[in-house]
Amino acid sequence: MKKHSARVAPLSSYSTQALTCPVSEGEDGSESHAETPGSETSGESRSYHTCTNTALKVLGGLLMVLCVSSSWVGTTQAVKLTFQSFSCPFFISWFNSNWNILFFPIYYSGHIVTTREKQTPIQKFRECSKLFGEDGMTLKLFVKRTAPFSILWTLTNYLYLLALKKLTATDVSALYCCHKAFVFLLSWIVLKDRFMGVRIVAAIMAITGIVMMAYADGFHGDSFVGVALAVGSASTSALYKVLFKMFLGSANLGEVAHFLSTMGFFNLIFISCVPLILYFTRVEHLGSLSTLPWGYLCGLAGLWLVFNILVHVGVVLTYPILISIGTLLSVPGNAAVDVLKHEVIFSVVRLAATCIICLGFLLLLLPEEWDSVTLRFLAKIADKKSEEHGEELTESSVHTRSRSRANGTVSIPLA
Repeated sequence: MKKHSARVAPLSSYSTQALTCPVSEGEDGSESHAETPGSETSGESRSYHTCTNTALKVLGGLLMVLCVSSSWVGTTQAVKLTFQSFSCPFFISWFNSNWNILFFPIYYSGHIVTTREKQTPIQKFRECSKLFGEDGMTLKLFVKRTAPFSILWTLTNYLYLLALKKLTATDVSALYCCHKAFVFLLSWIVLKDRFMGVRIVAAIMAITGIVMMAYADGFHGDSFVGVALAVGSASTSALYKVLFKMFLGSANLGEVAHFLSTMGFFNLIFISCVPLILYFTRVEHLGSLSTLPWGYLCGLAGLWLVFNILVHVGVVLTYPILISIGTLLSVPGNAAVDVLKHEVIFSVVRLAATCIICLGFLLLLLPEEWDSVTLRFLAKIADKKSEEHGEELTESSVHTRSRSRANGTVSIPLA
């Protein structure tokens, strides 16, 4: 079975030039003129349809940006609220990861609604399990493929939660944006991706922002530990994404949903022993089940699940760059909540570090051919200006000749 990438743009976004055939002109051009109105109408309708689809995709992308940003801000702030009454970060991370089991049921529900092809859940599950190989999912492949990704997923969430205990939500969300720079560096080293100087500059800016953030309160105390934890979370997230691209890069949306649900089952079966160990060693005191803040826990897990669904579905429905922008916008969103609700006062060094990290994140969003596109754009502007200047000179020379003739003078060209 052929696999299609989830990051491929829909067919409607392609140019319609590939769908139209030029009409060869005859000697007298009568036949081409007879067929021109119909072809122009067809071309206009196709271009209008393409523009409409593009506009809808952009509008949907802007809405997706707001949803991604608000869900991530809500998740981060919900963690801070949960810590006020329940400070067990690993249990929270484990509980949230268990909700990944719902990925495939949610995908299957959307698949039934949006497609005419009706398949039973078992049939669809077996079809998506081809991601593990032609023979489907076996116990050996289940552990071999799922274990490293599940461990990295848990570490990313756990370190992120630990960082939120030390730093403000704004600082942690800004430091987490450094994962984009780490993804580029790992992809360049491991996947042999194309080298881009501007992305090296962006990575240097990210590292500079990290150092400035650590220096803000001195290289000691909770601030430095919090920065280290946030950077560790960004690093494990980058490693997860690079490995996912290496082994599962051609997976479609159904296979991704299947894989994430499989990770949820692995987390529930194999990682459940870790919260028990932390409980019996009194590293994390859970208390009785009746005293747990289930409202905060379920709300936090729901927001985290919504964010992950929006990220994976948004890549298919709209442009991936908009999803990255939505993640970046969580930084000013968290800053607004911290200032208005928690009355946090940011130092100049922290603000500068945050701005440098965000600027580096934006540089990493530049496409690979941005330099050639920019040069072509500047060349077009230069050509247009030269043409306008030439037209102005021509008009001025004609005006001068007309005035000379009116005054009775004749200009004699020199040899």
